[in-house]
Amino acid sequence: MSDHPTFGAEEEFLLVDPRTGQPAARNAEVAAEAERRGVQLQLELSSCQVETTSSVAATSAELGAELARLRHTAAQAAEATGVRLLAAGLPPVTPHAFPVTDTPRYRRIGAQFGMIAHEQGICGCHVHVRVPDRAAAIYVSNWLRPWLPSLLALSANSPLYRNADTGHASWRSVLWSRWPAAGPPPFFTSPEDFDRTVRLLVDAGVILDEDMVYWDVRPSADFPTVEVRVADVPATVAETVLLATLIRAAVMTALAARDSGDHVARLPPGALRAAYWKAAHDGLAGHALDLVDGRGAVPAREQLGALVRRLRPALDTLGEYDRVVDELDRVAARGNGAMRQLRAWREHRDALDVVAAIATATLE
Repeated sequence: MSDHPTFGAEEEFLLVDPRTGQPAARNAEVAAEAERRGVQLQLELSSCQVETTSSVAATSAELGAELARLRHTAAQAAEATGVRLLAAGLPPVTPHAFPVTDTPRYRRIGAQFGMIAHEQGICGCHVHVRVPDRAAAIYVSNWLRPWLPSLLALSANSPLYRNADTGHASWRSVLWSRWPAAGPPPFFTSPEDFDRTVRLLVDAGVILDEDMVYWDVRPSADFPTVEVRVADVPATVAETVLLATLIRAAVMTALAARDSGDHVARLPPGALRAAYWKAAHDGLAGHALDLVDGRGAVPAREQLGALVRRLRPALDTLGEYDRVVDELDRVAARGNGAMRQLRAWREHRDALDVVAAIATATLE
């Protein structure tokens, strides 16, 4: 058996009316149909969303094969229910509010958080990587913080909202940041420091419970993993596998640094927030803030290349370096989800053309 950390991914998807592109509040029906086909789908806060959860994978090939199977089964279940499955961070065509899924917990969230909950419809991708313990998860979280904007830019897949160009590659991340414990995680000194902060948020009524810790990296409450939640749901299975492979290698690199006694430096106040905004706005097509070497604004693809170079020892260990470089070249040539959505939008200014393009990419 491999000594490399195992990993897995959760992908959230939109359900839309195939005629209008409007979000369709049919997640319970789609989940029931998927279960008949042998796949368990999770219900999300908005009733126009479902989520798939992969098994634990030892290789990128394993993960890719399962994600493809889950997407195809979920898409078939959606079609059988009269709706369409989309891998997009936000629906290009939206109503004024999204119905909240009718469970006690989600009704409570809807009641307490108001329009934040009722303007949801937000789809992300969560990658889990096994770590030895919670202290390791906290170190990994701190190590990852300056690289999170690059992962966001790579996965950006939500430039259109309310039938308009938002001017951002990832409008999902902008909307998501309205939640009180979302976005980049604070720098924590220990698991106890993390727990104290979460208790404060719960005791003050800022969040209902620890399950509402939505930071973009967190120790999983249910599994022996660190969970990285920064990404829009990628447009294709290949892009999700690329993202997950980079995150896995980043966790391995961080754990090696911890074993060597490396100290993770804190970022200057406001620097990470600025880098996040830049990544959400520009995506891969523009510039990024270099928080690691302090070079200021650099092309986003150049900063992503710096991450790959930093991760190369781990990628070589996994036998994934060449495949990652090839896949990044492919993304650079074709564009990521946000860039392809914008191309489809600018050609006809018709959101249904975008919906069709997203649906095709979902099952590539």
